Amino acid sequence: MSSNPSSGRSKQSDVETKTKATPFSFSKIFQRNGHDKSPLETKPKGPPKSVWREYFESAVVTVIMALFGMTFIVQAVKVPTGSMQNTITIGDHLLVNKFIFAPGKSLPFLPQREIKRGDIIVFKYPGNRYDPSRDDRPDNKPITTNYVKRVIGLPGDRIRMEGRNLIINGKQLPEHQIEAIDNNDKAPLNLRNPSPRKAGEPYDVYYNPDFTEESYPIFRLEGDGKEIVIPAGKYFVMGDNRNNSEDSRYWGFVPRELVIGRAMFVYWSYDESAPSSGNFILDFFNNTRWNRTGTMVK
Repeated sequence: MSSNPSSGRSKQSDVETKTKATPFSFSKIFQRNGHDKSPLETKPKGPPKSVWREYFESAVVTVIMALFGMTFIVQAVKVPTGSMQNTITIGDHLLVNKFIFAPGKSLPFLPQREIKRGDIIVFKYPGNRYDPSRDDRPDNKPITTNYVKRVIGLPGDRIRMEGRNLIINGKQLPEHQIEAIDNNDKAPLNLRNPSPRKAGEPYDVYYNPDFTEESYPIFRLEGDGKEIVIPAGKYFVMGDNRNNSEDSRYWGFVPRELVIGRAMFVYWSYDESAPSSGNFILDFFNNTRWNRTGTMVK
């Protein structure tokens, strides 16, 4: 009996077709159990961001963060006068901590506190209530001009002056007094035989050797001519360069709401008394007081 080769090949092909393996997939099991198919990946709609747009968005975020910091945390100020020499010199650029004296109740976990005696504060000039004509200068406008002074008297304190000495609540305020010459040429004061600071003298103040006691307006107009009592919510401030400082002695108290913050440190200092070469770059490197960079103000 003869065999048909084509018939055998056909049967073999049918067997191979029926027994051909297919790859195993868990998705089929999940689908049988009621799970949906995994969603297909979709491309983001709209055109892709350009490089310039990304730069612009980064710049906007940076500006917003900088404005937030300058409004609530720190502020940069320049010192144009010598009323705080030699603690702060003319040409010093300071960073001011605005957060430390933030209004409202202080929380224990935040770096906030009340103003203390001896703090060096930056505040908006309140104006001269005793002689308003002194506020006519363009660089000395009330509210718009910032001042830097040291806090001497707190609300409720009784203050009087006996020569160079400050008497607060019946006791002499401990200060390290140094005689110095102010040549009014934007240079630091020339010290005359400075003595070492004694224990309990937290800061230096400077007096001209020819110092003579004055009759200051605030004692005449706010007190009995010799002593004043600081009202609630106000402060008595003075410059460390006692013979060349227009301060509370001449124009009155500083209201709490005008205090901007506490001076922290010098981030740059330029010697405005040094001669100029006419070249900005050379002057920057030659006249910058590099030794004052990072100096803490206290």
